[in-house]
Amino acid sequence: MVKKISFSHLLLPPKLYCFVLVYTCLEVLIMDKVTVKIMSYSCKMVDITEEGVSLVEDLYKRRQPLPTMDAIYFIQPTKENVFIFLSDMSGRSPLYRKAYVFFSSSIQKELVAQIKKDTTVLPRIAALSEMNLEYFAIDSQGFVTDHERALEELFGENVEGSHKYNACLNTMATRIATTFASLREFPYVRYRAAKSSLDVSTVTTLRDLVPTKLAAAVWNCLAKYKSTIPDFPQRETCELLIVDRTIDQIAPIIHEWTYDAMCHDLLNMEGNKFIHEVKVESKDGKQKTEKKEVLLEDHDPIWLELRHAHIADASERLHEKMTKFIMKNKAAQIHQSSR
Repeated sequence: MVKKISFSHLLLPPKLYCFVLVYTCLEVLIMDKVTVKIMSYSCKMVDITEEGVSLVEDLYKRRQPLPTMDAIYFIQPTKENVFIFLSDMSGRSPLYRKAYVFFSSSIQKELVAQIKKDTTVLPRIAALSEMNLEYFAIDSQGFVTDHERALEELFGENVEGSHKYNACLNTMATRIATTFASLREFPYVRYRAAKSSLDVSTVTTLRDLVPTKLAAAVWNCLAKYKSTIPDFPQRETCELLIVDRTIDQIAPIIHEWTYDAMCHDLLNMEGNKFIHEVKVESKDGKQKTEKKEVLLEDHDPIWLELRHAHIADASERLHEKMTKFIMKNKAAQIHQSSR
């Protein structure tokens, strides 16, 4: 029997619903560094364990053999990952009984052929599928492709002839395309052309061609989906607009005054986690300081309501909520009077 974890609370509404197949009989989930981040953005550990997965493993770490258990591999379709997978499942003593393999994006034909060559592994593969799930849902309104050095690799001084330039663009294109695969949307891909296409006297650089090259790479991925993904639209259903910073040079220096922006500016946060100290009374009556963690994410209704509000508006609304809470809560009233 197959169950699915629904990520319908993530990403762009109203139609971006992503599913990861999880089989109730499977108990080991194996991921690499990228897919771990994808999963951590999408669901919590409790969501995974509720589907019958009792153990989550790192693909690159040495793992204990569990020959009586089946395993799910949710990994990127790279040569290194495929090699490790084949090492796990080949020979007389594989690490697991059966393997359900899900790739985060499209896999090359050469790697599929490499898997087929290993006759000891083939009977042990229960599923082999492309999930097309390689983007990072930061909140209910958007996602990122997770390229911290994209500005340097695409617009730096030494981009001419750099392999990092093409690698960055191709990875971004793949991850953007997997989003549309999840949406089952086939977009018109529109982009801002380089100025040289309009003015012959202007010299074209690789920096000028970022929107053009990214649009072409995204389109190539989407064109493959038309023939490989069931129920994928055969005609365009929406629009994708690709531009670069040159269309709006003032935005990076404008300071945001939203509740979200102010939290990240003024608080010492690690990603979406804020650690603060509170004073609590111990059993012997003495006060001690404890550290508490707060996750500012879509599971927090207050954060979801106020994150995009102006800080002044958010402050007033928080004050109103606190006042109402104290009026209804006797413990809060006693605590306030004691202060």
